Amino acid sequence: MLERLLEYDPIILALLATLFTWAMTSLGAAMVFFFKSINKKVLNAMLGFAAGVMIAASFWSLLNPAIKMAEEAGQIPWVPAVIGFLLGGAFLLLIDNILPHLHLGLPTEKAEGIKTSWQRSVLLVSSITLHNIPEGLAVGVAFGALYLNPNIGALTGAIALAFGIGLQNFPEGAAISIPLRREGLSRLKAFNYGQFSGIVEPIAGVFGALLVLKITALLPYALSFAAGAMIFVVVEELIPESQHGNETDWSTIGAMLGFATMMLLDIALG
Repeated sequence: MLERLLEYDPIILALLATLFTWAMTSLGAAMVFFFKSINKKVLNAMLGFAAGVMIAASFWSLLNPAIKMAEEAGQIPWVPAVIGFLLGGAFLLLIDNILPHLHLGLPTEKAEGIKTSWQRSVLLVSSITLHNIPEGLAVGVAFGALYLNPNIGALTGAIALAFGIGLQNFPEGAAISIPLRREGLSRLKAFNYGQFSGIVEPIAGVFGALLVLKITALLPYALSFAAGAMIFVVVEELIPESQHGNETDWSTIGAMLGFATMMLLDIALG
């Protein structure tokens, strides 16, 4: 079965994988049809879990393969990893300062990015959309790598990454739709906003795969770039948002479980 997948175009595989991660966001957002509010402990644990998954994926699925690829190509191993990682963080910093968005739990006047008249609900969705970009990019680059290294190990590693990102997208979808419902939006509108935040993942995924296919020498840099972008999101958004209130132990437990889950997936499958 897996051998047959290697016969497919990596771009098609990247698209299918990121459609799966978007679908997981939509499933999470659909929780708004069953719940109007979410316990603070649960929300913090969910956000912590997402942070843990992204941290683990950044190393096990992105940085570590980038270092190995650089070694095999006769390059100085740390150069692509460090340069790509810092460029990924710089890219997200640039978007963070331009795209209007609002972190969960903050008043509207605390919105970041260019000043705008966007509604609070749109600003909240924009925040989640912002950190879905590197997730989609990471999955796309991982599948694009199959163009250079079409083997079962690389394929299962890319699948593990997509599954891990999808797994943490479920609580993320709920973490945006349920608070929107609590702020007065209808269930349908809250769901639509929640699932819409994940639409950038297939777009970023296809772009990442295309980039690798067109400029193969950039692969170690592209993997590291995605890792840097993901870590920026974790430190800038997920961890602070998971630390609101007095239930911070739950966010820490969630992060530990998320990291362990992603590490298990990558080692066991990759």
